[in-house]
Formats: sequence, C-alpha cells, structure tokens
Amino acid sequence: MRIPFVSFLPMERELDKELRDSFERVYTRSWYIEGEEDKKFEEAFACYCNSKFCVGVGNGLDALMLSLKALGIGKGDEVILPANTFIATALAVTYTGAKPILVDPDISTFNINPYEIEKAITKKTKAIIPVHLYGQPCEMDYILDVAKKNNLYVVEDCAQAHGAKYKGKIVGSFGDVAGFSFYPGKNLGALGDAGAVVTSNDELANKIRALGNYGSDYKYHHIYEGNNSRLDEIQAAFLSAKLPHLDKMNEDRRRIANSYMKGITNSKIILPYVPDYTEPVWHIFGIRSKQRDELEIHLRKQGIITNKHYPTPIHLQECYKTLGYKYGDFPVAEEISQCELSLPIYYGMNEDEVNYVIDAINDF
Repeated sequence: MRIPFVSFLPMERELDKELRDSFERVYTRSWYIEGEEDKKFEEAFACYCNSKFCVGVGNGLDALMLSLKALGIGKGDEVILPANTFIATALAVTYTGAKPILVDPDISTFNINPYEIEKAITKKTKAIIPVHLYGQPCEMDYILDVAKKNNLYVVEDCAQAHGAKYKGKIVGSFGDVAGFSFYPGKNLGALGDAGAVVTSNDELANKIRALGNYGSDYKYHHIYEGNNSRLDEIQAAFLSAKLPHLDKMNEDRRRIANSYMKGITNSKIILPYVPDYTEPVWHIFGIRSKQRDELEIHLRKQGIITNKHYPTPIHLQECYKTLGYKYGDFPVAEEISQCELSLPIYYGMNEDEVNYVIDAINDF
C-alpha cells in the first residue's frame, strides 16, 4: 500500500461541482480583484472566527506582516515568537524592520512556552506572536495576561489552526489581530496562495486593507507606504465553497488523530500531548522519536510518506545569523527539530490506510 503525506483527492472529488461552479461564476462575471466573491468570503470567515472584520490578503506571511505594520511596529522594535515555527512568522517581523526575539517551545505541545515569554521582554518589545502550531491552540490565558501586564500587542498566527478552539473559543478571536494562511495544504486551503487577517478593531481592519492595497484608502490616494497583497476573486470563491465543509473536514482529521493516539503503542514513539481544554484541528500530526531518521526510512520502505516540521529551527538558519543566536540557545526547539516526524493525515484518509500506518510504526 502507498500512503501519501497529503492528498487532496477525497476533498476535490466531493466538492468538484462546487469548485467548478465557483470558477465559472467568477470567469463569467469577469471581475477578478476586490469584488463580490471577496466580500462574501470575508463576511463569512469573520463570522466563523467570531470576529467583526476579515481582510483578504495574498498569503499568510503578508497577513502577519501587514498586521504588524498596521500596529505601528517597525525599526527598533522587538517581537517575541517561538523558535520552532515556520520561518514565515519571523520573516513577517523582519519585513517590518523589527527584530524577532525567539523563545523555546513547550516540549509536550510544541507551542510557545508561555512561561518563557516574560523573560524575553525588554523595553523594545511591542508584540507577541503565539503560533497555534500544527493546529494545537496555545496557552492563551497566560499569554494574554503577560501581554496586558506589559502593554503588548498579541498577533495570533493561525496559519495551521483554522477552527481550533481553546476553552471553547475559536483561535483568531483572542488577540488584537490574527493572520491566516490558505495555502492549498492547510485545513482550509485555496487552490493557490491566499491569506486573511481577522480582527474586531475597525480602525485596524481599515488600515490593513489600505496597506495591502498600495497604502490606498481610495483610488490614487495613498496614505501609507503599502504593499500589493489582496485576495483575488477566484481564490475567494474557492474558499467560500470550502468554508461550510471546514468543521466536517476538521472532525475527520480528529478521527484519524484519535486512531493514531489509541493505536500507536511503540515505546520508541512519543505521541502529542493535548490539554483537555483544547480542540486541535490536526493540521499536522507530529510524533517524536530519538530514532526519527531510521523510522522515516522504515516507513518509506512500507510506502508511507512522512515529513519533518521543521528540521532546522529559525535561529540556525543561514538568513538569521545576524540575530546572534547559536546552537544550544534553544535546546527544546533543537530537540524537536531532531526528533519530530509528521505522519500522513488528511481529509478522507480511510481506516485501512490509518491502520496500515499504525501497524508499520508499531513494527518498527
């Protein structure tokens, strides 16, 4: 049997007519930027995220970068984020001219360790970016308390966590603003690059929209040095077709994750830890093993494709040498990078396929 790391086929077969109709609707209308499809999706996604406003942008990186710029963060400022996130989180900070300040994650959840955040705060700190990594919500109560006590903004990175909940409340609705990616592989994915920002602050939403439209509040009138980052009509239409199915698709991922949690019994494997007050959406199901590379080879021989998130942490990336970090500065992030292996998980993965992966891991 061959098990891909991810497959879009079950979802695309199920939504084939809706997706094709979405394309035809936009194509027939001949309006491709800032039209009815964008407005429709923004309203629906804001409602889904329990926020007042949604601004469609070009991708998840831009969602974070524009949010930081709208908050006035720039040169001379510092922004705290986890050392083990995807590099886009750090890039969003440096693109504003600010400095990323890294902190170690919690080894059990892979998320930013809330108790390390306060140690990293200086007079230059302006914001915290909690990343709901792999679809697992961060410890938001503590993070919000730290932010309030130190007068800091909270910019949620929800790129992997569409629909995840912390204590019954959906992620993206906790901070001042939140950024989402709709990269095709996400739980809610477009058929190309796309992203969005959600917030309940109307002034912030308006500024983000202007910043993503060349800094313009109306045509040929530019109030900021902006960017070109807008959600196009075709991707908005595709996302509108998929959004009503998101909860069902997330529930299917939970089914698979629950099977993994119950079925994997190999003592060489450390399974994810899930606090009982969170509802992850399992964008990634990451296990840990001291024999990660050998396990990866073993599974590949069985036709099972896996991935590693992320084999080189941010502080050891060539492009961030200027931050001055070195090997050993973030031992938890480094351990995760050396031990984490992501198993196949996607909507429509059937029980035979899931059990095949479980058996192969238990045989290792």
